[in-house]
Amino acid sequence: MSRLRPHMASCGRAALVQGSRAILLGLTTATLIVSAVLLVLRFVDPQTSALMLTQQWSGQRIDNRWIPLSRVSPHVVRAVILSEDNKFCTHSGIDLGEVRAALNRADREGWEAVRGASTISQQVVKNLLLWSGRSPLRKALEVGITLPMEQIWSKARIMEVYLNIAEWGPGIFGIEAASRHHFGKPAQRLSQREAALLAAALPNPFERVAGKPGPGTRRLAATIENRMAAASPTRFTCVLDGRK
Repeated sequence: MSRLRPHMASCGRAALVQGSRAILLGLTTATLIVSAVLLVLRFVDPQTSALMLTQQWSGQRIDNRWIPLSRVSPHVVRAVILSEDNKFCTHSGIDLGEVRAALNRADREGWEAVRGASTISQQVVKNLLLWSGRSPLRKALEVGITLPMEQIWSKARIMEVYLNIAEWGPGIFGIEAASRHHFGKPAQRLSQREAALLAAALPNPFERVAGKPGPGTRRLAATIENRMAAASPTRFTCVLDGRK
């Protein structure tokens, strides 16, 4: 029996080494695949997203019209950054302060209570490549893809994709479709007020209708407008200076 113990210990170490190698190989392969997909999407405009496909499979008709960032009113960029991700130009994809706050909320109330911790970059990853819902697995994948995306894509590209896949109503995806649906005009001609209304509707586009705003949506849009008037232009240069 004493002779078997060294042999068993050796077998255990060998299995541990093989398991570690397999995990490392899997992670390396996954990283290479994700990086390759992100590299392609840096130059190729995605024609759909995971969220759009999910709604299409449920029978929802989709209206989505891709436009370059140069054809989006700068008011939209300013309004969206100030309402959705105030540190967009300075963070590396993850707002650590918001993550810590979200983890504290999850510890107290559970994962279903966690809201508002995602940056614009994380929302791009979730809406484009992942599924809806709140779970530790999806959040881990979201963070794991966001970090390399921030290295491969410019901030302008992240914003361009975000504005073209964001949802602004049932089946209304992208800023061009949203602008025409809610205001009857192309996104390039949106006013500051209209941009603020669209930004105010983003967190809940089924209840907040930008084209027919209720009192709460109007108040929130007015707050966003005030922030736009007070904000330094340098807060938006990472996007507006990188427009094609």
